[in-house]
Amino acid sequence: MKRRRRRMGQSASSADGQGCPGLPVAVIEEIILNLPAEQALCVCRLVCREWKAVVDSASFWRERCRREGLKPRTTDRNTRDWQVFYWLCKKRRNLLRNPKAEENYRGWDIIENGGDKWHIEGMFVPHPDETVTKCFVTSYFPCMKRQLINLQKEGYSLALLDEMQPDIIISDWYAPRWDCGSEYEICVELLNHKKAAIQTFRPEPVTFPQWNDQQWNQMTHVFSDYGPGVRYVQFTHGGKDTQFWAGWYGIRVTNSSVEIYPAEEA
Repeated sequence: MKRRRRRMGQSASSADGQGCPGLPVAVIEEIILNLPAEQALCVCRLVCREWKAVVDSASFWRERCRREGLKPRTTDRNTRDWQVFYWLCKKRRNLLRNPKAEENYRGWDIIENGGDKWHIEGMFVPHPDETVTKCFVTSYFPCMKRQLINLQKEGYSLALLDEMQPDIIISDWYAPRWDCGSEYEICVELLNHKKAAIQTFRPEPVTFPQWNDQQWNQMTHVFSDYGPGVRYVQFTHGGKDTQFWAGWYGIRVTNSSVEIYPAEEA
């Protein structure tokens, strides 16, 4: 019987490609934990069965979350949940483009441009976030603008959206002028592949009287348990002044955001 030759440096346990010799599981895990997560998933997982088992384990992703300071409210998670939790945390970002008026109107569709139209100004009152230095300003007839976010193009798979249904968190900042009454409106919709609404957040308009304190206010909402089929988020906001003054005395908006985060962790 012919004996199969082994390649130089290949041990008996790895000759058939099924195993990796001589390393305890704890050591393998420590090695992979010190590598980037993308490399662990796309490279290390393909080395052999032992390495694949380590990368697929709940303990591996739980430990990676611990080391990177990602703390869920509950630790009762299976392997898939820990891995999904990790990636959702790492991918969390604002999906709206140009939320602080730093690139004029880039990324926004102007759907109403009443009065003297939309305008961009500096901050008349400091924003709680010191990095925010500009805002969008409305006029004396309705001014509304919109963005449509394609969640698949942003890197969120259909399986993730339909099965895990991570929270979709929206935030918007708005403020009046002190010397003119104004009105603020917002509407955020979760849409299916035909762009029909699955869920809608549309609170009553917020009205400010003349001679107010002109402070910044935050509007927030969390979409959760919205069911399968969500493919887009449509974000619309704006307003007007209520005294029909020429110029830009209406509501100001800035620092808007749409983020996706693990359910119950927002």
